[in-house]
Amino acid sequence: MMTIRPSDQRGKNKISWLDTRYTFSFADYYDPNHMQFRSLRVINEDVVSPKSGFAPHDHRDMEIITYILEGNLQHTDSMGHTLVIKEGEVQRMSAGTGVTHSEINPSATESVHLLQIWIIPNKKGLTPSYEQRAFSAAKQHGKLRLLIHPNGIDGALKIHQDALLFSLVCNDETDKVVYTPESGRYIWIQVSKGAVKVDGQLLQQGDGAAISDVTKIEIHGAPSGEILLFDLA
Repeated sequence: MMTIRPSDQRGKNKISWLDTRYTFSFADYYDPNHMQFRSLRVINEDVVSPKSGFAPHDHRDMEIITYILEGNLQHTDSMGHTLVIKEGEVQRMSAGTGVTHSEINPSATESVHLLQIWIIPNKKGLTPSYEQRAFSAAKQHGKLRLLIHPNGIDGALKIHQDALLFSLVCNDETDKVVYTPESGRYIWIQVSKGAVKVDGQLLQQGDGAAISDVTKIEIHGAPSGEILLFDLA
């Protein structure tokens, strides 16, 4: 079964320096029909203006993933990290018992376009931690590339939840990938760029799809697109 979450039905917030779309309820946007999907709590698509960003703020008991689509984002936190996250890089921060951080677009001329993703951890009170890694674009073309895994295998970042995250780039309509989830798993597909077809259904940039009770999922370009695929308990 597949249920599509159209891009234009997401929540919206636009202020002078930030243009955001909310897949799930967040901040002042509340929709009881779209609170979360399994442990996947937040997918916010943010466009942050030059020399602007999120001032220091607090998080706790959340696994926070930042996926850069275009541009750079400077991250500073109370664990002592001051790092720039670049296009093609993924950040995972476990807020655990509490972290303060800021996220600023360091460019004077270019916006930064990103997805901020929150996953509820499998336990509270974890020690805060941080990872950041670049993933080769070539390894995402025409095949699923593992980005996040509970055990951090195959070069993936580690997460404190029974959740996998893959990326996939389909260059054209001939690129086809078949994903075979294990029985009882739940899949969320988020189109981050372009367009793809999922089991024959056309999904455009910003669309999401909740999928369950299937033995395989077929994905290919329409004509080209990039997705994130979440495999959740």
